[in-house]
Amino acid sequence: MHSTKPGTILVVDDEADVRRVIADILEDAGYVVETAADAESSFDLLDRGDIDLAFIDINLPGASGFDILDDVKRRGGATDVVVITGKATVANAIEATRRGAYEYVTKPFDLERILELTRRILEGRALGRSIQHQRAGKAESGAAAGKIEIVGQSPAMQEVYKIIGRMAGTPTTVLIQGESGTGKEVVAKAIHDYSTRAAGPFVAVNCSAIPADLLESEMFGHERGAFTGATERRIGKFEQAKGGTLFLDEISDMPLPLQAKLLRVLQEREFSRVGGHELIPAECRIVAATNKQLEAEVEAGRFREDLYFRLKVVVIELPALRERRADIPLLVQYFIDRINEREHFNVKGVSAPAMGLLLEHPWRGNVRELENILLRAAALAPDRVLTPEDLPLSRKSPRAQADDGLPLAEVLAARIREYMAGFGTAEPRDLHARVLAMVEKPLFEAVLEATGGNQLKAADMLGINRNTLRKKITDYAIALPRGRT
Repeated sequence: MHSTKPGTILVVDDEADVRRVIADILEDAGYVVETAADAESSFDLLDRGDIDLAFIDINLPGASGFDILDDVKRRGGATDVVVITGKATVANAIEATRRGAYEYVTKPFDLERILELTRRILEGRALGRSIQHQRAGKAESGAAAGKIEIVGQSPAMQEVYKIIGRMAGTPTTVLIQGESGTGKEVVAKAIHDYSTRAAGPFVAVNCSAIPADLLESEMFGHERGAFTGATERRIGKFEQAKGGTLFLDEISDMPLPLQAKLLRVLQEREFSRVGGHELIPAECRIVAATNKQLEAEVEAGRFREDLYFRLKVVVIELPALRERRADIPLLVQYFIDRINEREHFNVKGVSAPAMGLLLEHPWRGNVRELENILLRAAALAPDRVLTPEDLPLSRKSPRAQADDGLPLAEVLAARIREYMAGFGTAEPRDLHARVLAMVEKPLFEAVLEATGGNQLKAADMLGINRNTLRKKITDYAIALPRGRT
């Protein structure tokens, strides 16, 4: 007999053998499993409100698996959905992702993969609930200073929660990488709050905000008379963080000489103040963060390779906001609640058209930019629902905003990555031909338009044979301008 694990799972498939095989392996692993052969039966089970995860086949009698997925999302997304199907088409993969499926798997599937998906999804949900519970508990107790502010239930953030949950209780050094404004300090604080050092101090140092000649004293402290102006002993951040966590933000901006001293501290677990000889134990956990890729900084000679390897024991890659747009409504509500409380406003919420703009915006400044935009909008409309007119967002298309000023190669690379992401876990075997076709057709159309449909001139501009061009025109069904044939 297996002990029951937290989490109730629903398996929806019209094939009895498939339902039985999935249910058996999950029940053997200790999960509670419900099954349904069609959409109508699944709706009844979902109405109970206790289904954490659903494996849903797309092709069902009556309503489809996509209809169940849509119903789950209308209910507020309280159930994570993994879509399964025997038809591994690009359209199905893209549609499942677009409608909010957590994952997409094809038949025949690996049962070990089903188990791994289940474990990963339910672990992420458990940690997400724990964070939300701790946030609520601290808010009720008035402990605003220790408030956990991670918001998001997207797959990308579930992965972050999972890593935090696995290593928060260890003394391991952590490196957080992510664009500016993604919430690196918030994650560092969550690591601290979930660790065995939670009762100790959380001390943050922004390595880019302190002049290089003062940073060493800031980090390690100094003795009286250590340098001109040192009129008394000063305790540095390492000592201040004793028994807690030292957060080194923007560590990529730390000067190379100080990097060497930090490396020695990490190796020896002791240091001395500037101008002093006493060895002081480094009794704190190090969490570092950067908005750059440290591996590239090492290759460029701007960051020590040995220090990089000391820091990257555990690496957390924070997703950009544009990579987790499903979390935007949650973030909007969170920030509105916080703005109302802090500024004594009474913003009612965000209209559907305004939410549409927020969902489409490229968010180069990430979560920080979203908060600032909502704060400005709330200041101008403190007592009503925010509309598109309240939001200082460009009406230019999101893609045009994201592509502004970028080299063509970078724009193409970004679009190709988006296209590949649409496959989910499927692995296309003809990707080169597909992408080449997508790029070639608009290229030929643009050149033919520029030459007024003159194929000889177009072939010359393209550097190809005219017969090759004519074949491409036929293959891609390109309509020639000005009535040319």
